[in-house]
Amino acid sequence: MCPAHAPEHEGSSSDVAPDGQVERDPLDGDTRLPDLFGEAWPAVLGFHDLLADQGVLRGLVGPRELSRLWERHLVNSAAVVPFLPESGQIVDVGSGAGLPGVVIAAMRPAVDVVLLEPMERRTDWLSEVVERLELSNVTVVRGRAEEQVGLLQADAVTARAVAALAKLYPWTMPLLRVGGELVALKGGRAADEVTAGADVLMRHGGGEVRIEAAPTLDGLEATTVVIVKKESEGEAPTRSRSVPRETTGRRGRRSAKKGSRR
Repeated sequence: MCPAHAPEHEGSSSDVAPDGQVERDPLDGDTRLPDLFGEAWPAVLGFHDLLADQGVLRGLVGPRELSRLWERHLVNSAAVVPFLPESGQIVDVGSGAGLPGVVIAAMRPAVDVVLLEPMERRTDWLSEVVERLELSNVTVVRGRAEEQVGLLQADAVTARAVAALAKLYPWTMPLLRVGGELVALKGGRAADEVTAGADVLMRHGGGEVRIEAAPTLDGLEATTVVIVKKESEGEAPTRSRSVPRETTGRRGRRSAKKGSRR
């Protein structure tokens, strides 16, 4: 089953000063950030401030990540946006703290974005973020990817720090329409994961795989993005019924599937 989202990169002790205070994020106040995020800048800045204020307290990011929220999390999330459609539906699997899904929703306002996350405390957080930032194009769904087969049919599925591709394919490919794409944020072992997952991908209807280096700001390492096209339906997925489907609609209005139990 799909695990809870967790940051892919761990912080190091160098992020904590000798007096125990977290070091300042070097990109705070960087004048290039508003240009990078464009019209989404107010929402992304608000999201950053919410993460900085509540992220550690609510177990969404580690304390060592506070000094790198921009580079490792928000700018990193923005790197995936050029590879995504400008209309249709995008499902962010294992959305966790809302990375990259909240950033995508802010930067792609014409797209219907589904934030899919199995943990209730994280869907509560996501619902609060959606309401605070007034992201009217977002729906929060509590559940695992395999429970949404037949309920969601996305033009693109995103994933960041969820699992290796061989595990990710069975969860994400069934959520895509034929012709849609999995767009995964990956690290330096992306090519190895593509090779290791080739047979699994074929069974799930996958076709062309591209590995792209996505630049963001000068001086920052490019983000690795893996794009996988779905060419056929593949083998029939197995649907899990272990967790009921619960949604939080736009503006934070919550609804539950009839007969479900919390």
